[in-house]
Amino acid sequence: MTASTSSGVKKVILLDIEGTVCPISFVKDVLFPYALRVLPETLESQWGSPSFAKYKDAFPSEYRTSKDGLAAHVRDLMNRDVKIAYLKSLQGYLWEEGYAAGHLKAPLFPDVAEKLSVWHRNGLKIMIYSSGSVPAQKLLFRHTNAEPSDLTPLISDWFDTVNAGPKTEPKSYQVITESHPDIPAGQWLFLSDNPKEVEAAISAGMGSMAVRRPGNPDIPPEILERLSVIESFLPLGESPDTVTSG
Repeated sequence: MTASTSSGVKKVILLDIEGTVCPISFVKDVLFPYALRVLPETLESQWGSPSFAKYKDAFPSEYRTSKDGLAAHVRDLMNRDVKIAYLKSLQGYLWEEGYAAGHLKAPLFPDVAEKLSVWHRNGLKIMIYSSGSVPAQKLLFRHTNAEPSDLTPLISDWFDTVNAGPKTEPKSYQVITESHPDIPAGQWLFLSDNPKEVEAAISAGMGSMAVRRPGNPDIPPEILERLSVIESFLPLGESPDTVTSG
């Protein structure tokens, strides 16, 4: 065992998204601006729609009575990169049409699609844990730059801050492992670009590694000394008896 991971064979690969499977810039420079760009038109056309009500009604009451007030609140939250469930749900709704129209496509890092296919084919379970809502996660993996574009058949479960909890809290990773009681925590491997998330997963008994990708913030030297770090999925094994984290 190392200071950063539990040792042994892994049966589940739990993946973060932003900065791990696709560039941070896709979220910051493509998805976020797209949501802000289509928000006014969407509020104008869908404000009274029953299908939009669940998204609008999830906002605090003071923002539900005015299109301008809700839009201003959304802009404020996104400018401050606040990760809150009702905002994430609305973003997923706004992105859905963009993906469907071909305006949005997730640019995966070159090693990701092939490695996910190999893991799935060889019996490893692949699951996702992101601060983005589960519907938004599924949209992203359904519309990628891979061939085939839809990778959702490779993924067996999805977690976000609603059904699991905040990503920097060990309890959230316990919730995730408890949802699959047949797989001990030590047989999970969580991969994320955020060292605080990696440390939370380790505290919950999972194996975990930090992922250093192009465009990610630098990982401080003191963190590098105590966490295992990878720059690609390729060095990891391809099956349950070869994927280890220590």
